[in-house]
Amino acid sequence: MRYLHTMVRITDVEASLDFYCNKMGLVETRRIENESGRFTLIFLAAPGDKDRAAAEQAPLLELTYNWDPEDYSSGRNFGHLAYSVDNIYELCQKLMDKGVTINRPPRDGHMAFVRSPDGISIELLQEGDRLEPAEPWKSMGNTGAW
Repeated sequence: MRYLHTMVRITDVEASLDFYCNKMGLVETRRIENESGRFTLIFLAAPGDKDRAAAEQAPLLELTYNWDPEDYSSGRNFGHLAYSVDNIYELCQKLMDKGVTINRPPRDGHMAFVRSPDGISIELLQEGDRLEPAEPWKSMGNTGAW
């Protein structure tokens, strides 16, 4: 058994791709437009998994856009996506600079949470050992739900 992908439903393709690709740094690996089913599937990979994703050997994020409008309150009670990152402080600062709210700051040098435009909770985990707690993160409170 191997992990294939996580699917989340989205309501706005452009806003979602801006968040996941332009802000989070994921890369689109393939896209499927299904006219009879009236949906679009967009598969994304972490940059370090891009080559493996082409060979279908890496976990992917599948964004599902249904052409007929639906309300997905709270991401349909979806838990969260989790990604390990090279430097949690640098990524959180980069996300903040791009207007993303850090809902749970990386006070411990190890874990943070943000949300997508559709309310999907995303856990960011420091790769390897946790970083030494540092300001402004260690004094920063939570914002909203995560």
